[in-house]
Amino acid sequence: MNTLILGSGGREHTFAYKIAQSHRCENLYAAPGNAGTEEIATNVALNVTDFQAIKECVLENNIDLVIVGPEDPLVQGIYDFFTSDEALQHVKLVGPSKEGAELEGSKQRAKEFMQRYEIPTAAYQSFTAGTLEAGKSFLETMNPPFVLKADGLAAGKGVLIIDDIEEAKRELENMLAHSKFGAASEKVVIEEFLDGIELSVFVLTDGKNYKILPTAKDYKRIGEGDTGLNTGGMGAISPVPFADEVFMKKVSDRIVVPTIQGLQEESIDYKGFVFIGLIKVGDDPYVIEYNVRMGDPETEVVLPRIKTDLIDLMEATADGKLNEIDLEIDNRAAVTVMAVSGGYPEAYEKGKVISGIERIGDSIVFHAGTAYKNGEIVTNGGRVMAITSLDSDYKKAIKKSYQNLEELSFDKMYYRTDIGFDLS
Repeated sequence: MNTLILGSGGREHTFAYKIAQSHRCENLYAAPGNAGTEEIATNVALNVTDFQAIKECVLENNIDLVIVGPEDPLVQGIYDFFTSDEALQHVKLVGPSKEGAELEGSKQRAKEFMQRYEIPTAAYQSFTAGTLEAGKSFLETMNPPFVLKADGLAAGKGVLIIDDIEEAKRELENMLAHSKFGAASEKVVIEEFLDGIELSVFVLTDGKNYKILPTAKDYKRIGEGDTGLNTGGMGAISPVPFADEVFMKKVSDRIVVPTIQGLQEESIDYKGFVFIGLIKVGDDPYVIEYNVRMGDPETEVVLPRIKTDLIDLMEATADGKLNEIDLEIDNRAAVTVMAVSGGYPEAYEKGKVISGIERIGDSIVFHAGTAYKNGEIVTNGGRVMAITSLDSDYKKAIKKSYQNLEELSFDKMYYRTDIGFDLS
C-alpha cells in the first residue's frame, strides 16, 4: 500500500516509523516531513493545507492511504475535500470530517457537545467583544484561578490560567478587543478551574466502532517541576500509572461511549483519532478538551506500544471495519523526552548541527524540528528530537532515555530532567 503522511513533526515521524514496519508498506511519503522521515520515506515539499497540491501528489504517486497528522487541514476540511472529489474518493483518509473537527476547532462547540451528552466537564460560559463587560462580570462570580480559552485554534497557546481577577479581566480584554490570539480569540470560553492531575486518552474510531489506545501523560511546561511557559510538550509517558482499571471504566462509560454515540446521533462522519484531554479530580474523570488527531509528544509513546500492523488498523478505520481487527498492545512502559532549541518556546535559532544520533542504540530517536543541510542533520524548529525508550516499567524507561540524551548534542540544547518524576 502507498501511504502519505501529512505533517513535519515528531508525531509524523512516529507514524512513518510504524507504517514502514508494516509488511504491506510499499511506498511511503511524508509531506513536508523532516530529516527523520527522509531516512525511511520520500519527503514531498507540500503545505499541509494546500489541498490542490496534495491531490496532485496523491494522484501522481498512486497513494492509497492518507494519514493526517496536524489539526489545521482537518479543521479546514481535508476529509470533505477528498470525499467530494471523484478522483480522490477511492483514497482512504484517516481523519474526521470538517464538522467532526469542530470538536477541536471550536472550544464552545466542544463544550456544547459535552453538555448535550452529559459528558463531565468544567462549567463554562463564552463571550465575544460585544459581551466583554458581561465576561468581566462573570469572572467576578468565580473563584480563582481563572481559565480563559481562545475558542479557535491557537497552536496550543490559547489557554490562560490566571490567579488575579484584575489580570484576568485585562487578559480577557486583550483576547477579545485586541486580538491577542488573532481570529482564534474572537470568542473566549471562561470556565471553572478543576484541580487534579491530567492525562490523555486516545480513541480510534470509524464513527461507529472504536478502540481505546494506550493512555499517556505529557509535560507541557518548559521548566523543571512543570513551571514556566507552555510548550508543545517536553516529554510523555505511557501507560499512566494512576489510570487503573476502575478509573478507566469510568472514562469508558462516562466519556468515551457517550462521545462516540454523540457523533453517531449527530450523523457526524468521523473516521480517525479522538484525543481526550482529561483531568482526574478525586477519583473521577472530567474532559478538559477534545483534539481530533493524535497528540505530540504523546504519539511518540503511544504508537510504539501498538503491536497491531498500523496499515491494517488505519485501513479498518477508513473502511468502517474497526470491529474486525484486534488491537494488540505491548505491555512495556514507554517514555519520551524532548530535546529543544535554546530559547524555546520564545525566540530560538535554527540550523544548529546535531551530533551523536548514531550513538543511540537502545532508544528510538524521533525527529521533530530537523532538516538536512549540506549533508548534515540540523535543528529546524523549537522542539528538535524526542528520545523514546521502552522497558518493563516507566522508571527504567526514563533512565534509558536520559542516558541516551547524553549522547545527543547541538548548540544550546535543552531538555527537562524530571519527566515522569511526579509519578514516583
